[in-house]
Amino acid sequence: MRLASSRAPASGVMEPLSRQSLKNLTQQRGWKIMSYGLLVRPLLRFFDSESAHGISLSLGSTVASTMVGQKILGTLYRTPSLPVDAFGSRFRHPVGLAAGFDKRCEALSLWPSIGFSWTEAGGITYHPQDGNEKPRMFRADSDRALVNRMGFNNPGAVEARKTLQRTLDSGNWPRTPLAINVGCSKVAMTDNQPEKDYIATLQQLWDFGDIFVINVSSPNTPGLRDLGQEGRLSSLLDSIHSFRSMRDSDHPVLLKVSPDSHDEDIRMMVDIASSRGINGFVAVNTTVGRPDPTSTRSRRAFSEGGGLSGRPLASRSAEVIRIIHRQAGPTLPIVGVGGIDGPESAWNAITNGATLLQLYSALVFNGPGVVKKIVRGLRTRLDKAGIQHIHEAVGMDVEF
Repeated sequence: MRLASSRAPASGVMEPLSRQSLKNLTQQRGWKIMSYGLLVRPLLRFFDSESAHGISLSLGSTVASTMVGQKILGTLYRTPSLPVDAFGSRFRHPVGLAAGFDKRCEALSLWPSIGFSWTEAGGITYHPQDGNEKPRMFRADSDRALVNRMGFNNPGAVEARKTLQRTLDSGNWPRTPLAINVGCSKVAMTDNQPEKDYIATLQQLWDFGDIFVINVSSPNTPGLRDLGQEGRLSSLLDSIHSFRSMRDSDHPVLLKVSPDSHDEDIRMMVDIASSRGINGFVAVNTTVGRPDPTSTRSRRAFSEGGGLSGRPLASRSAEVIRIIHRQAGPTLPIVGVGGIDGPESAWNAITNGATLLQLYSALVFNGPGVVKKIVRGLRTRLDKAGIQHIHEAVGMDVEF
């Protein structure tokens, strides 16, 4: 029996508080939230990027661990409804949290509370990993970009399963769809056994996710991107297809694509994935490419090794979305991610073929309010285009 089915429907939304109730609660118990913008956020600038990320995640997770905290956050950041159907689920709106923010699956109740309609947790590998040496995350504020070489730091699939089970048992499971990003352990790449590693992780986590994302495109694990080559990708996806065929329940499985792949290689990956039951794509991962920096701090960040995310990635992300949409057709949904930080970039991703969207860097630079801003902006653009629903806009700028 699928554990996730015992929770509330994925489309459920917690009722917001009234203004007076919010005022009373924040005066009594919610001062931490209200003081964040005045006190905590400025202080975070004194920490390195990874430490600031950890502090923010810890604070947010603590607040969202109680019903009171969730209601306060939900009232502050509640987003309008802009429903979209994909992968067998109804999403309140298209905007979800990208992988990499909640690597340990420890803040699942936070993300719906600040407006996200779905969450991608992880990446999770079968073996626990510390990741690469620190420092390994760098900000380029003037370019609204991040560079990271984290290296799949995560607790491993067995520990992640325990965390997910505790969350489920506590009654604090999110009422929005949960995707889980699955990567490959570094030791499995060294031993040339990536298929076994991916399958072992899927076996541990299969009962908890609504969607699974196969990550063969991170630039921070040596050799991982080689799994996108024709023969190796075919072998991996064949193994995953066999695993799915032996399960009592099935979930959508997506393939995450690199922005650095040649266009013809992306088309090849789409064809292989489509023929092996993959249900959609995530476009794109971080890039090893670098734009021209606009400040000294950006120049320092861009000189570091690792993958770049944020605004400079938006153009290539839209290109890859368009390539996949043309190759796969409208039946396989695409999740657009990379440089989406406002209504314009979100609309561009959708009209090039994305059904759903994800944010990472935009949350870092703009805070949780960016989700509401994007959804409102999408509603405005739908009205201007004279259409009612997101699915009508998907790929409207793509010619076949």
